[in-house]
Amino acid sequence: MSLSGGELEVVVSGSPAPAEPLGEVKAIEGRSLWQIAWRRLKKDKVAMAGGVICLLLALIAVFAGQLSALYGYDWKTQSPNLLDQTTTMPVGPFGGASGNHWLGLTPVLGQDVLAGLLYGARTSLIISSLATLLSLVLGVSLGLIAGYARGWRDTVIARTMDMLLAFPTLLFSIALLSVFSIVPSFLGLTGVPLRFGVIIFVLGFFGFPYIGRIVRGQVLSLREKEFVDAARSLGASNFRIMTREIMPNLVGPILVYTTLTIPNYILGEAGLSFLGVGVTYPTASWGQMLSDAGSYFEIDPTYLVAPGLTIFIAVMAFNLFGDGLRDALDPKSTR
Repeated sequence: MSLSGGELEVVVSGSPAPAEPLGEVKAIEGRSLWQIAWRRLKKDKVAMAGGVICLLLALIAVFAGQLSALYGYDWKTQSPNLLDQTTTMPVGPFGGASGNHWLGLTPVLGQDVLAGLLYGARTSLIISSLATLLSLVLGVSLGLIAGYARGWRDTVIARTMDMLLAFPTLLFSIALLSVFSIVPSFLGLTGVPLRFGVIIFVLGFFGFPYIGRIVRGQVLSLREKEFVDAARSLGASNFRIMTREIMPNLVGPILVYTTLTIPNYILGEAGLSFLGVGVTYPTASWGQMLSDAGSYFEIDPTYLVAPGLTIFIAVMAFNLFGDGLRDALDPKSTR
């Protein structure tokens, strides 16, 4: 530092140190609502276990024929030589269970129980899935219209759903299925397809008011939101608002409803078959197997335990997965 002519001169020795380059700032990655829900669901081990069992049941239903062929016995194959000719009951303990017939044989006809459970899974899941689909189509469509349109449309649809909820569904189902059991054909359907169609209609039609009321309540709230007002101010039609703005917000409740309704319809089909008005022989059904086993419970309890335990596991798995999915999709969840 030097002073000359009244001016202060500052000299700094050495060259200034170069500034170190800043590292690249990593962008913060946001998560969508579905990613957050999936992360929560993965933490719920019980729900994931239920989902795995549901997936296994679906695979068994799809590949029941291949699994039965790999096992070596078909449901329609009868083995009367393995039955006691006097009592028509399987020879041996636990309903004739052996290395060839893992869960034993049925009385009278000598059919393999495990093969019946494999084909029964296909019957139960086909009927419950299609009945759930029918409930979704009717319930979501009518609930969406009622909640968005309001007015007289809402009144008519809401009162119709209330009436169906108060309807004696079981008695009507028994009466309707009894009538169609003696009708040779209807709408081009005969035999097993006709019986399947009637059961699907009965379960799906009388079950749609439940999802319809859920959707209606959600739509009544969503139609007042700002994004709906914005879409309406931009000239969007009512159909576009319902399908493009409101429907995506209903996916969560619909998924939860689906996972919780399928087990109810599995029980519904099993109950109707147990009462003798549902699926009948030779089509395999868990409920029909339970109905047959009831006559031999005191002699051969194994035949009753196998389909009963299968229904319990299937219903429990769907309910556990549905409960976990509902918690994962709940925005207030702390998981």
